[in-house]
Order: sequence, then C-alpha cells, then structure tokens
Amino acid sequence: MNIRTVRVLVAATVVPLSATMLSTSSATAGVSRTTGQLTAYSAAVPAGATARVQSVETGSGRTITTLSVTGLAPNTTYGSHAHVNPCGETGLAAGPHFQRVLDPVSPSTDPVYANPANEIWLDFTTDSAGEGHAKSKVDWQFAPDRRPRSVIIHATATNTGPTNSGTAGARLACLTVPF
Repeated sequence: MNIRTVRVLVAATVVPLSATMLSTSSATAGVSRTTGQLTAYSAAVPAGATARVQSVETGSGRTITTLSVTGLAPNTTYGSHAHVNPCGETGLAAGPHFQRVLDPVSPSTDPVYANPANEIWLDFTTDSAGEGHAKSKVDWQFAPDRRPRSVIIHATATNTGPTNSGTAGARLACLTVPF
C-alpha cells in the first residue's frame, strides 16, 4: 500500500497541501497528522520553518509518533517533546511535557517520570539543508480525555541525568497537533 492509499483509508477527506496553505490537520481514531509553519519563539528559528507530526496508535497498544522539520539551522541538534497544551503566545503556554504517568512535582525532572518511555521524546539533528526527522515508540496509547496538544522544539538535546531528566533548554518553536 502506498502513502496516498493509506491517507484515503484513514482520513475522511484528503486535502491536498498547496503552497498557500500554512497548516493542515486530520485526525481519526488512532491516527493524527498535522503539517504547518512553526510558531517561533526565538530568532534562532528562521521564518518559514515547518514541521509535520504524525501519531499512530496501533492495534497492539503502542503509539508511534514521527516528526519531520524543514527550514531550521543546519547541522544542529534539538530536543523535542509532546506538550499538554496547544501553542500560544509564548513557549510556556504549551505547558509541561505530556506524561502517561504524571509526576506529582512540576517541573518534572525525575527520571522515573521524565523519560522516553513515559513521554513522547522526538530529539533530532538537522542535516546541511536544515531538515530533521525523529520517531518515538511507546508501549501505551493516549486516553480519549487526556491527550497532548502540541510539539515543542527545544534548543538542546534532552537531558537524561538524575536531577535534570527531560530538560532540553529554551522553547524555540511549536506546532499545535490534535493528537
């Protein structure tokens, strides 16, 4: 099956992406896709940078999320995570990282909670053209009433230390995603 066929099967309406569209989203049971221009919170994000996020909840109970970005600084490593709120006027509006099991302490830096098995981590390094890709696979699915609402791109790779796990520097850009 090719990509176009999959899109027809999972989406009620297939909307072709044209040069004039800034963002498209579709969501059906277990699948969401969003493509659009990044909301930039820093001059480090060039005008016109875009992202595509796809999240698929599988029949085996897993969630696979992919991120593709274009137009960012070349040869740069970024941290990236699913966050609980949509993008807003500032990066803080997206709230904390989405966690399957919530840390009672916020901000969460305890590796028991802030880890790639309990959160959606999508760190990536761009190539010489400023394009990057990441994939997260977790062994759980989102509850219908508690789902992430955005993906934030951070300034540095995600830390995994005993006191700073999950931190990744400044919030540089955001894409609202209807997971």
